[in-house]
Amino acid sequence: MGENRGEQAIDEMEALSRTAARFRPWPVRGKALPNLLFFTDPERTPDPEAVAERLPAESAVVFRAFGAPDAAMRGARLREITRRRGLTLLVGADAGLALAIGADGVHLPERLAAEAPGLRAAHPDWLITLAAHDAAAARSGAVQGVDALVVSPVFPSRSPSAGAPLGVEGLERIVQAVETPVYALGGVRADTVERLLDTGIVGIAAVEALSA
Repeated sequence: MGENRGEQAIDEMEALSRTAARFRPWPVRGKALPNLLFFTDPERTPDPEAVAERLPAESAVVFRAFGAPDAAMRGARLREITRRRGLTLLVGADAGLALAIGADGVHLPERLAAEAPGLRAAHPDWLITLAAHDAAAARSGAVQGVDALVVSPVFPSRSPSAGAPLGVEGLERIVQAVETPVYALGGVRADTVERLLDTGIVGIAAVEALSA
């Protein structure tokens, strides 16, 4: 059973990776944005290091510790893996932890959008992404100068905090409303990802679909 689950996870990652590679590169400060984001979660992704070891090139890990007591230790392990493999590492909602482990930037929840300009001033080389759950939040976040928006949920999601899905048309409306590049998150799996190819997004993001 465990072997079958592992094979399914690899197949899922391969399918998402192949599709992610088809999105057009979007340069930010002379470097293309990652086309595939892996969001960690203490409950839903119990072994993020194993996932990071298998992610393809042009990917990023978004480490979300949610206050876990081992955040610094786990973040340092992810930093070692991502540096060795040439992946991008962002830390969710914790600039102090990002600085401590030498991350490449931060991912901010929608409620912390106002912190983006200050972080940009303090860390001009950081990659800063921001969550947005509707068009109004996306437009508001875009004016904060973030490098990219992560829009969710696009499809029905098992996340306990997910709201009603935006659908492909809802995602497209957000992409057209902002100049900031957009990632799609929420229910992005092998059986849904092909529907995102012509939406104008720069990449995709997933949690459990990429888990080992």
